Amino acid sequence: MKTTNQNHEYLYTLNNVSKQVKTFFGIAAIALLTLSSCTSNDDSEITPSSVLEIPSGQDFANIRSEALSNITQNFQFNSDDGLISLTSENGVAISINAGCLTKNGNPVTGMVDLEYVEIFEKGNMLTTNKPTMGLRDNGNKALLITGGEFFFEATQNGVALETTCAMQLQVPTSLTGSDDPDMILWNGVIDENGDLTWEEEALDGQQGVFAEGGLYYAFLNNFGWTNIDRFYSDPRPKTTIYAQAPIGYNFSNSAIYLSYDGEGPGLAALDTYANGLFSEHYGEIPIGLECHVIFVTEVEGAWRYAIKPYTIEANQVITFSMMETAIASEADLISMINDLP
Repeated sequence: MKTTNQNHEYLYTLNNVSKQVKTFFGIAAIALLTLSSCTSNDDSEITPSSVLEIPSGQDFANIRSEALSNITQNFQFNSDDGLISLTSENGVAISINAGCLTKNGNPVTGMVDLEYVEIFEKGNMLTTNKPTMGLRDNGNKALLITGGEFFFEATQNGVALETTCAMQLQVPTSLTGSDDPDMILWNGVIDENGDLTWEEEALDGQQGVFAEGGLYYAFLNNFGWTNIDRFYSDPRPKTTIYAQAPIGYNFSNSAIYLSYDGEGPGLAALDTYANGLFSEHYGEIPIGLECHVIFVTEVEGAWRYAIKPYTIEANQVITFSMMETAIASEADLISMINDLP
């Protein structure tokens, strides 16, 4: 029996050594292949680590937040000066009655900080995740054509302020086309996922905005997100579409948008996700619509994207693969989106 046990121990040890040798040579072979694949005369070749890296939801949120920060304008004024007049980078005239500002219900005196954002083009809508999806009375969401998206936040020593009277914007209509008498005001509501939906502002039958002489005159009652918009209109039959992102990407770490060809500034979002598919599940997409479908995500602080042209068919399913994606800076991606037809 003792001899038998010794034989068993010998065979066990031999087998272990054999496995270790095989593992060593396997690892060595993989290392050689990896070294060989990384050696290239093309400096622009994407490394395997960047190809395979899947971002977290926080990574994607961070790059969107950075894009918003990059277009945020900051003003400072003395609330004791009364009526404040400011001009934005795109020529929007902002009028604020500082005498109407309150902090914790009390009138404000002294210096005030104003954070301001204006968005007129699809590229910035996409990178900041501020598409133009308006809420209909029946709960559906549909594309809005915009005369401009705006954000205001006034603070004093880090405390958010409120206003008891309207602020006024004078927005050049040339920034988004020309005078459009059908434009109305919308308030932006951001959900727990950071996604924005536009809801028509209740103004007792008044529009809150009118177009005259190449300007939109808008009167805002609150700080936060405001939009000058109207619903996109198309008489063709409508459908629901679906889109599948590359493997490893989902609603938390990527997004899919829809740019309508030939239309004014506006960007739709496939804003629901189920069974591995993004969807515009409201059935509001015109059949026969020529458009571009855009997949975006984050990769090592840059943008990974794919842009594909489509003519919409009934119940269409669109698929993106990793091989179809490329990497771009924020500025380059914005330029590509803005150049879409």
